[in-house]
Amino acid sequence: MGAAEKLHVDDATLSREAQAIITGNDRGGYTVPTAGLYPYQWNWDSAIVAMGFAAFDLDRAWAEIETLVAHQWPDGMIPHIVFHKEAPTYFPGPNVWDTGRPVPTSGHSQPPVAAFCAEELLARDNGALGQARAARVFDALMRWHRWWHDYRDPGALGIVAITHPWESGRDNSPDWDEALKAVDGSNVAPYERRDLKHVDAKMRPTKEEYDRYIALVEFGRSLGWNARDIGQRNPFFVADPGTTFILLAADRALLRMAKFLNKIDDVPVIEEWIARAETGVNRLWDASQETFAALDLRTSKHGGGVSNAAMLCFFAGVGSNDQRAAMIGHFRRIRAKTGFGVASHDPDQPNFDSIRYWRGPVWAFMNMMIGRGLNEQGYEAEGHQVWEDTRALLSGYGFAEYFDCNDGSPAGGGAFSWTAATWLQYAAQGAPWAPQIKE
Repeated sequence: MGAAEKLHVDDATLSREAQAIITGNDRGGYTVPTAGLYPYQWNWDSAIVAMGFAAFDLDRAWAEIETLVAHQWPDGMIPHIVFHKEAPTYFPGPNVWDTGRPVPTSGHSQPPVAAFCAEELLARDNGALGQARAARVFDALMRWHRWWHDYRDPGALGIVAITHPWESGRDNSPDWDEALKAVDGSNVAPYERRDLKHVDAKMRPTKEEYDRYIALVEFGRSLGWNARDIGQRNPFFVADPGTTFILLAADRALLRMAKFLNKIDDVPVIEEWIARAETGVNRLWDASQETFAALDLRTSKHGGGVSNAAMLCFFAGVGSNDQRAAMIGHFRRIRAKTGFGVASHDPDQPNFDSIRYWRGPVWAFMNMMIGRGLNEQGYEAEGHQVWEDTRALLSGYGFAEYFDCNDGSPAGGGAFSWTAATWLQYAAQGAPWAPQIKE
């Protein structure tokens, strides 16, 4: 695939275009990631987009998160998709999930970025009105985090599992390749993939992967989407470094919010979650690869390799000195082999693909978290490199869903909400992004 022609857009123009993308994808109280390819409200997309709105419309930013948490399940889960309106351009739609919710949703969740996004809004809007909105959102997030700790870490190991690759948000990452072999996708009901009508098949998961994805949806549906039963019986139950690190960072944000909002009864609960995770993440360390890696909790085997999710260890503020030294070594090695960082998978691995979804490409919002973590942990040069790479991608190639890590070619959907939101974060705050309320 040849390199795309560079746009060379200046910062002010980028900010105007980013704002136009977010408002253009606004469907009234919620945004879609992009028209056509993703026509519904996605969980972590929506929370990140709220931070983009915060750069120019705080009221609309709060509404984005409020609309998301309004569809929380009775058990505390906030689903990964809310199907506000039927859209024929996406599969699997609400009838395939069949969750029985008043407003249809998917049957599992997504990485819980919303807490540190809500903290950002509270940091900007901490008057009486902002605190009241934050308090209502906090209560929903507290229930959601409890869901993660209860149902996705039933053994209280301090690491959280996913029951579907989609729940990680990193759908076809090599992290899941081995564990997915236990999922039989040969007998799924016939279906038509609609993503390939919008995006080149070279950029998307394969049919074999998709068959297994649908098989897991059918299995969850057969159990009535009971989170406890799925955790016990699902053939795919994999501790995810990305979700684990994001949850730990989100728990830290939730703790700061609890103290600020005087949610005193919740403080010891959150502190226990944090302490458990700070110890538990060592279970994700694969000494043979010298990286944090996915852990199949059915087989106790590590999978994957060095991913951009593993780099979120800096964002979560964990790792021994030796582990951090190894991870920063991986960061420098991988960045030296690509045109732009942070690649979603290690280019030295045979399953690397610079343009195929989560098997190599760069994602701006992942860079935002990684860059913040690097700066917070004292790796300012590396954090600055992430910022400069992100700026170069967006100013050179626009607001694509993701980018080829070698030549910067835009890939996936275009006019993408969370990519635009990432730019607005950088532009409003300056690198590194790090708004927090004071404990």
